[in-house]
Amino acid sequence: MAFIDLIADEAATGPAATIYAEARAAMGYVPNYARAFASQPDVYLAWQQLNRTIRSAGDLRRFELATLAAARKLRSSYCALAHGKILAEKFSDNESVRAFPRGLSPVDVAVVELAEKVVVDATSVTAADVDRLRTLGLSDDEILVVVLAAAARCFFSKTLDALGIQPDSAYGTLDPELRSALTVGRPIEGAVSA
Repeated sequence: MAFIDLIADEAATGPAATIYAEARAAMGYVPNYARAFASQPDVYLAWQQLNRTIRSAGDLRRFELATLAAARKLRSSYCALAHGKILAEKFSDNESVRAFPRGLSPVDVAVVELAEKVVVDATSVTAADVDRLRTLGLSDDEILVVVLAAAARCFFSKTLDALGIQPDSAYGTLDPELRSALTVGRPIEGAVSA
């Protein structure tokens, strides 16, 4: 349950109504993250633009790896579920995502580890971390996208978790083992706690 009052569907007007309509058209429902930002539509639109720009600046699979690594380290169930689902559906499979980060290539492990360092303590990132990725074939631009993905995830995940925003109940339909592996913080909306 959210810690702030969210705009109900029937009360949404102006930009909030637009946000809800666009989300419903894209996903079939209004996700809780859209509800969280609906009273601040300029922030939401700026986030969407930033996220799209970072995502399109490099390799989408690498973006998803960095984002999942950041979300897990932040203990953001919402973002871990969303991006783990994307990885499983578009780039991998449920078993590989459940085992994350085991079984990844050396370059993917280095991406994950850099994203985790950015989240936990960005001042702990060293030139050696960046050089490791260069040695594994990433350009400086590609390294920057990994850092941007992890840093941006901090904003989004921390905002949702600080407001008590739970992952959408739709994530309850994921494979139970995948769902369990990706629920690293707040429970899915409507989930019964054990």
